[in-house]
Amino acid sequence: MVASNSAVVLIVEDEPLIRFNILDVLEEVGHVALEAANADEALVVLKGRQDVDILFTDVNMAGSMDGLQLAKRVRAMRPNIGIIITSGMVRLDPMALPANTAFLPKPYMHDALISTINSLMT
Repeated sequence: MVASNSAVVLIVEDEPLIRFNILDVLEEVGHVALEAANADEALVVLKGRQDVDILFTDVNMAGSMDGLQLAKRVRAMRPNIGIIITSGMVRLDPMALPANTAFLPKPYMHDALISTINSLMT
């Protein structure tokens, strides 16, 4: 699968192997992939980069806040950014999420992630 249009995606995942795998997959299809191991690192990246189109975050991770708290903070900072929340531990009702936010339950197929990014970019 190829990205329909290129996006700058910030991947926030505390498991390095998962993070690197997603990074590779997104770059293969033409996206620019940035990475952070936790919410604190993600906020530093977002302060330095105004071109981030999509935040892709896991819910459960170490640090000062989890992925849901990060998503709320990012939504307040940047209302137009697309947000994808993923988790294998919790299930979120997609209908209860704010606009331009999607939930992708783990395990997910790479094609599902790419399709979700594409849908948030349109």
